Amino acid sequence: MADPRRALVLFSGGQDSTACLAWALARFAHVETIGFDYGQRHVVELECRREVRERLAERFPQWSAKLGEDHLLDLSLLGQISDTALTSERAIEMNASGLPNTFVPARNLLFFTFAATIAYRRGSNVLVGGMCETDFSGYPDCRDNTLKALQVALSLGLDSAMTVETPLMLLTKAQTWALADDLGGEALTDLIVEHTHTCYLGDRSQRHAWGYGCGVCPACDLRRKGYEEWRAGLVSS
Repeated sequence: MADPRRALVLFSGGQDSTACLAWALARFAHVETIGFDYGQRHVVELECRREVRERLAERFPQWSAKLGEDHLLDLSLLGQISDTALTSERAIEMNASGLPNTFVPARNLLFFTFAATIAYRRGSNVLVGGMCETDFSGYPDCRDNTLKALQVALSLGLDSAMTVETPLMLLTKAQTWALADDLGGEALTDLIVEHTHTCYLGDRSQRHAWGYGCGVCPACDLRRKGYEEWRAGLVSS
């Protein structure tokens, strides 16, 4: 039986958040989505969000009745105060801090805080995010301890239990492909290949076996390697 709780998925239109959306739809009685326009360089992902939601509803009728409203928030101020390769035209490289310059400080902390505001008003008490500690970036706001602490802070600040679920936290990208396959088979993995967006540069002019992207940025490289490892059957259990 489905978990009777209502969930709100942080949904960018990328591979990871699509896998998380499918994961939530397979578990919870009602699922809504939320996205953020923060001046990201790969703003094309916002167009992909609509397409992915529509395709999911069409291809998975068992999920369509559970898929509720979508919310898109204007967080352009975040892009204005950030100085990163995700919010401006610059080469992607590592900073002296050891973090890539694609790190948008506090981005996920803000995303979850705004999501919790919407969830509270909408009667949802589960927030689902595609953060992954095994990602190449090591972003500090994607780490398990950060999000566990944030769950406590949100619950205390709202005086209402708010659960933060991160189903991809300890998975490799190949395991994320495998999870999608387990959840929705070829129909879901094909949807992810064709309609989601991961490329940091926002390039959808080049179609690869694993999807669209420039093929050289870190996000494309990680997606490609994960796809190839999954297809080769090299995913660890």
